[in-house]
Amino acid sequence: MGKISFSENLAKEYERLYRSIVYEESRFSEIDALTDTLLEHRERYENVAETLGIPWYFVGVIHNMESSMRFDRHLHNGDPLNDRTIHVPAGRPKTGNPPFSWEESAIDAPKLRRIERVREWSLGRTLYEIEGYNGWGYRLYHKHVLSPYLWSWSGHYCCGKYIYDGTWSDTAKSKQCGAAVLLRRLEERGKISLLSATDEKEPYFFYSDSSEEEVERLQRFLNTFAGIALRIDAIPGPKTSTAVKKLFGHYLKGDSRGE
Repeated sequence: MGKISFSENLAKEYERLYRSIVYEESRFSEIDALTDTLLEHRERYENVAETLGIPWYFVGVIHNMESSMRFDRHLHNGDPLNDRTIHVPAGRPKTGNPPFSWEESAIDAPKLRRIERVREWSLGRTLYEIEGYNGWGYRLYHKHVLSPYLWSWSGHYCCGKYIYDGTWSDTAKSKQCGAAVLLRRLEERGKISLLSATDEKEPYFFYSDSSEEEVERLQRFLNTFAGIALRIDAIPGPKTSTAVKKLFGHYLKGDSRGE
């Protein structure tokens, strides 16, 4: 299977989707319960993460996706720890002898994908590595469906999934909570800070003459204030920047009037 390269545009897409997550209301109590369970196991995730130099919550959400947070299963794919993995990727770990401890398997799985080499764990990069862990089939071959590995149990996902490796169904629906959804709930509960780390780096909107979907929401918000009447065109140009200045005291970043 091919691979999708990480890029600034892809990072912005992940950030936009993450910010706009709306939970399936009927699943909210289950999302919260999963968050509780993940936090109960945090110390074990931290021990593995420290060895690899990666975030503990990456290990945690992958553990939920691959083996429902069971500690008698491989982190690679949920196969039992009493032998090497049978399903893709098969024959892991290559070193050592079964039965394996959960930690042995959990350290091997990210190394297989060279995830320990990642040094920058922004929100966009985190979601990119999680989606890549599962594979790029959705983006490469089924672009009309956002990966349930990230977005299931949110308004970003309805149906369509791989029911087996390489076997697609348009009607099948994931029964798992997507990793991004679980991360968002962790953040809402103050346990991680992916959004705040992103916000510290750069503003959400930039001055531009190109349309951006999220700018429509900004323009509609600005129009609720007296003295502001913007055309809803999704372009963060001079008039939108002027309205931002009127309300917040500064122009959009990139507007030469504010430099």
